[in-house]
Amino acid sequence: MPAITVEGDTVNRVLLITDDATHARTIQDALGASRHGPFDVTWVMTLVAGIELLVPAGADAIMVSLSLPDSGGLSSLDRLIGIAPNMPIVAISAVVDEDLEAETIRRGGRACLAPSDLSTGLVAQLLYDIIRQRSLDHLHQTEMARAAIVLNAIGDAVISTDMQGHIDYMNAAAEGLTGWLREDAEGQPIDQVMQIVNGTTRRREESPIGMVLRSGKPADLAPDAFLIRRDGTEIPIEDSVSPINDWSGQIVGAVLVFHDVGAAQAMARKMTYLAQYDFLTDLPNRVLLNDRIAQAIKTSQRNNATIAVMFLDLDGFKHINDSLGHESGDRFLQSVARRLTDAVRKSDTVSRRGGDEFLILLSEIKDAENAAAIAEKIIASLKLPHMIRGTEAYVTVSIGISICPTDGSDPEKLIKSADTAMYYAKAAGGDRYQFFGAEMNVRAVERHFIEGHLRQALDRGEFVLHYQPIVNLHSGRITGAEALLRWKSSERGLVFPPDFIAIAEDSGLIVPIGQWVLREACTQARRWCNAGLPRMSIAVNISAVEFRRRDFLDGVRSIVQGTGIDPHLLQFEITESVLMQDVRAGAAILADLKSLGLRIALDDFGTGYSSLSYLNQFPIDILKIDKSFVQDIDAGSENGIIASAVIGMGNSLRKGIVAEGVENISQLDFLNGLHCAEGQGFLFSHPVPAEAFAGLLANGLPERIAE
Repeated sequence: MPAITVEGDTVNRVLLITDDATHARTIQDALGASRHGPFDVTWVMTLVAGIELLVPAGADAIMVSLSLPDSGGLSSLDRLIGIAPNMPIVAISAVVDEDLEAETIRRGGRACLAPSDLSTGLVAQLLYDIIRQRSLDHLHQTEMARAAIVLNAIGDAVISTDMQGHIDYMNAAAEGLTGWLREDAEGQPIDQVMQIVNGTTRRREESPIGMVLRSGKPADLAPDAFLIRRDGTEIPIEDSVSPINDWSGQIVGAVLVFHDVGAAQAMARKMTYLAQYDFLTDLPNRVLLNDRIAQAIKTSQRNNATIAVMFLDLDGFKHINDSLGHESGDRFLQSVARRLTDAVRKSDTVSRRGGDEFLILLSEIKDAENAAAIAEKIIASLKLPHMIRGTEAYVTVSIGISICPTDGSDPEKLIKSADTAMYYAKAAGGDRYQFFGAEMNVRAVERHFIEGHLRQALDRGEFVLHYQPIVNLHSGRITGAEALLRWKSSERGLVFPPDFIAIAEDSGLIVPIGQWVLREACTQARRWCNAGLPRMSIAVNISAVEFRRRDFLDGVRSIVQGTGIDPHLLQFEITESVLMQDVRAGAAILADLKSLGLRIALDDFGTGYSSLSYLNQFPIDILKIDKSFVQDIDAGSENGIIASAVIGMGNSLRKGIVAEGVENISQLDFLNGLHCAEGQGFLFSHPVPAEAFAGLLANGLPERIAE
């Protein structure tokens, strides 16, 4: 029953079931003093008494103790939900932990409170919210049901029958789909006009109208159903059937609403294709390639065969793009795709990774020499001139090759090994192929060296921060800075993060390094403020290792307080992959950070696994578009399609947008046209030491950029 109204105020009726008089008085006092009232609280001390009151009188919400004289634990919750499945129920337990909270929610409760929560405003706020939400849900469901009936009838075929299943009405759409005229169909059995077969088994299916007339309940047609029209042709359909009731509630017939799903199925096939194939070249994309590599590995293991993965990167493609234009660049990539396909066997897979990178799976080759022969064939083929709009264009290619199982036994490892070998080929001048070899594992030795010296770097004061400006793309004004770590190694000189961050994370050294970075960035931000420079945000990257530590929040709070930085100026950048490791825990940590006043940016947005349905679960302020999407703006292929989609989605979600990797004016103009708020990249400034950044703050960016 809905809440009652007294003299214009809605009275929220609460059934309180507890044998603890202290708890009952505390709740009654809290609700009586709340601005969210008025509340009408009915208190009983046993579950049986509560059920006896609930059935005839109803309530807007229930609060139930999990320790009652006649019932204990979550079984009390289960019994109440069984009687009133849509009733908002709040459990009260002497001890509340995450497992109990989660189980309460899973079983249908709305929350689980501890005794310490009862004397706060939380109780009234919670009850007010869940009662209000229940009312809104009820209204929403009513409107949705009404809308569904109307929308299902508009433009769809409609047939109704009497209790014997004889047709008594057919609209024009039904005439068109079945091939029967209304006057011919009226009086005919529904199974005569609606002959339905299963598309897979080809067996005749009973019309769902018969089931509805027998049960009085709505029904749907089985999936993969085809309607045999009067002329014998077939069309795929979907339908729903509902009973027709008279004023007394007696069923007097049934109505069938159905439509042709052929176009929808064609669209679904097209979407499936686009999800697995590159739209420019029609080659399999990374998703499909990874699946085929995984299957090829299993097959090779059964047949004791060899497979190879090639990683190809075109040498000099940027020159073609710049000189001939992006549209010609696209045609050039299509020409490359055709030649690659012609150079391999039909059993092999050619895939476009993105930009000017391609991957090839060679399945079941005899040995590495076969892969070398195919690589030589590819190199020779791509060297030949490509005729693009009447102009001859030339390109060479660098190819890296990995062999399974020598260089890896899973798709990711094989691709990574081939990628490493490709860089060796490119470093040697390109226009060649390179097998992944043991000598490339010198990186392991390099790793050991770096890890050993990282342990001393903090003590020696070898770490420094450089700062890259974040710029308002419309005004050209610097609005923030991203703090970027550099290592001034006494052995190697200036070392950049890609060469040591992964090692620091694996070894755990990232924790003290990350604390140093945060403290130094906050301290530097205070120095700039004290020097009278414009206030701006300071962004610091947070690794997965730091984010998951139990003392992470305490460490952040200590540094913020110790440096005296205004927490509203501090921004943490966290990648999608970090958050998606544990959605629930990640959301909780972010909420705690937000409570400190910090802002949260989702870094490298669009490159993670996420799914966007989770996005609203996180208290995120800013989306940072990965630089690969910005580079695509003038890379020839996608022409900024992904960047446009990501910016549009971010704006619709009312998140701040920062585009990373802005390197030229055309990219800047494109982003401005999409109303992208902020950006950073070499166009504005490389990362610079603190002193140089202070000069940028004081003097601004060059006029040609700021304008």
